[in-house]
Amino acid sequence: ADMGLLHFFIRTDINAGVRRFQEDPAGILLDVREREEFLHRRIPGSRNLPLSEIRTAASCIPDPETPLYVYCYGGSRSARAVKVLKRMGYQSVTDIGGIKGYTGPNERG
Repeated sequence: ADMGLLHFFIRTDINAGVRRFQEDPAGILLDVREREEFLHRRIPGSRNLPLSEIRTAASCIPDPETPLYVYCYGGSRSARAVKVLKRMGYQSVTDIGGIKGYTGPNERG
């Protein structure tokens, strides 16, 4: 089976994506929601880079080989962010989906 096509039909499991981030010592967990959303609730260890500011990524993530694990609320902003980041030259960018499906511990404040 074509895994690309298969992946299209399988909802991204954010919990599996978070586990992959946790097993990747070089990885960055990137929350592309707006700052207020990030402060309200986020996955522990996340860094916030709102989709509206995604083009400034190079200033906070200078190494294009840094593995990025990207999430938002429902999954649409993370998908858009991943496309932009790849065009900017980041080589390892994974869309892990939306925090609304996340069942692990949260950070606030």
